[in-house]
Amino acid sequence: MMDADLAIVGAGPAGMAAAIEAQRLGLTSVLLDEQPRVGGQIYRNIGRPSLADPGILGPDYDAGRSLADAFADSGCRYLPNTQVWQIESDARVYYSHQGRAASLQARQVMIANGAQERPFPIPGWTLPGVMTAGAAQILLKSPGLAADGAVFAGCGPLLYLVVWQYLQAGIKVKALLDTTPAANYRRALGALDGALHGAGYLWKGLTLLRDIRAAGIPFVRGVTELAAHDEDGVLSRVTYRAGGRQHQLDTEQLFLHQGVVPNVNLAMASGCEHHWHEPQLCWQPLLDAWGQSSQPHIRIIGDGGGIGGAVAAALKGRLAVQQLAHTLGRQTQADRDHHARSLRRQLRRETAFRRFIDLLYRPSDALRLPAQDEVLGCRCEEVSLGDIRRAVSQGCMGPNQLKSFTRCGMGPCQGRQCGLIVSELMARLQGQEVEQGGYYRLRAPVKPLTLDELSSLDLPPEPVLRE
Repeated sequence: MMDADLAIVGAGPAGMAAAIEAQRLGLTSVLLDEQPRVGGQIYRNIGRPSLADPGILGPDYDAGRSLADAFADSGCRYLPNTQVWQIESDARVYYSHQGRAASLQARQVMIANGAQERPFPIPGWTLPGVMTAGAAQILLKSPGLAADGAVFAGCGPLLYLVVWQYLQAGIKVKALLDTTPAANYRRALGALDGALHGAGYLWKGLTLLRDIRAAGIPFVRGVTELAAHDEDGVLSRVTYRAGGRQHQLDTEQLFLHQGVVPNVNLAMASGCEHHWHEPQLCWQPLLDAWGQSSQPHIRIIGDGGGIGGAVAAALKGRLAVQQLAHTLGRQTQADRDHHARSLRRQLRRETAFRRFIDLLYRPSDALRLPAQDEVLGCRCEEVSLGDIRRAVSQGCMGPNQLKSFTRCGMGPCQGRQCGLIVSELMARLQGQEVEQGGYYRLRAPVKPLTLDELSSLDLPPEPVLRE
């Protein structure tokens, strides 16, 4: 028996939009999400803002309210605080909820687990006091906390947005250190036509920078050789090079960011094929125009299928459901195409700006693959970049064999923080394309699972074989 026509993993904009569309088209759906409330990362805590003035987070965040309200009214079955750790090829989903494991059977699964921040392996990036800009934003959205006098460093729209949000909340920012390479501005000019199609986003970005400058926050461009330093094991200062000189800032909090990449672990562990996407320097699943992966029962929607932003993610979710409804016989091909036409027009407008962003904020080689051997590549297992380089010199052929040499990628995060570093570094050392070297071979469970949880699982009955 089927528990649902559609199981959706992730309650961000893509997952919520897909659930709303599925219910509208008469498909039964269930949405599973790790967080206690819908919203994903970008709309985190949208149903219950912790800030006295929700306007602190800006109009783009507030736009998620209508989506969350529509989801609440959709009738979709919703399982919050639920961790999905395995998806089988027949669309059976295994998950844990309140310390117990369970499973459900769907006709189709949509993975909508979004993006994660790109690793930023500078000297000292594992020190207490060093976090990501996304973590700073989570603290604002959930408990309403902020770090006074923090330094923000890196590049990309999210970095500027979080600094702006700190500014709206009245929190002092010590400095914004921009690591965007100067050559990127020239390259991005070639995609200016797309940027003009996304003039609204361009204007938003310029407005953020204008407000940051007007507030008197020190804004340093052309930053290189960024490093964090400690005193008694805790962050105490940040050093960097800019304008041909070395500089130092005393601080107890450093927030790093150099873009976001698809969160691929669940999709990879489910057998979905991926390829290296050079424009965004990341692994992406192979998908058709409707989000269909290489696995017949799995579709991937939103930023997990390629970074495009919240509005584009919601549109991709709706498009995928249009095709699914046709596949399951709930609407004709003519109806599907009629509804999809306007969705695709909107999606083209939303993604026209993406090439400009990818070119402008492409992180430098030195900040993705630093030369210092002592920098940790794998935080969980404390494997340094020097350890990886030595393993390659000893004949290690790829990321999976590297596990045997160093245990790199075998910790609790299962490669989320080191996978991109390892793929790029090993390919460069071996003089080959990243695609040739590949990625870790991921297997379920993709999240830590206790034996107590596993023992509580009621397995589906085996089929009875009759002569």
